[in-house]
Amino acid sequence: MTIGVLAQKAGVNVETVRYYQRKGLLPEPPRPPGGVRYYGTEVIDRIRFIKRAQYLGFTLREVGELLAFGSGSCKDVEGLAAAKLSEVEARISDLQAIRQELERLLEQCRGGELTTEWDLIRVVIGQETGSDAGEG
Repeated sequence: MTIGVLAQKAGVNVETVRYYQRKGLLPEPPRPPGGVRYYGTEVIDRIRFIKRAQYLGFTLREVGELLAFGSGSCKDVEGLAAAKLSEVEARISDLQAIRQELERLLEQCRGGELTTEWDLIRVVIGQETGSDAGEG
């Protein structure tokens, strides 16, 4: 199939295919005398793998490492996956803290505790509102 058909079947645009080729993530088939390169159907799965790995949080460099492990040890993949899992868990923790702060802000808004700009600023930066709001 041509690069256009490949891109369409893989759900990406042609420039994405070319970019992945420049990054060494996809093979570039030889250009025959007619000038049109043809790709095998296995390249569709490789592109889908790249996109899915990116969705899971892997960078393109890490995707390249994963693809290089194809003939290597599962221990190598395990190490990279464990590191990515640690990053995801840290992000989840950060998001939970953000959620708590936003819930606190909403609670104070709904409770009528935010009456001035200073009240809002103090809540967002983590200080309590009170009688000294706006001072300093």
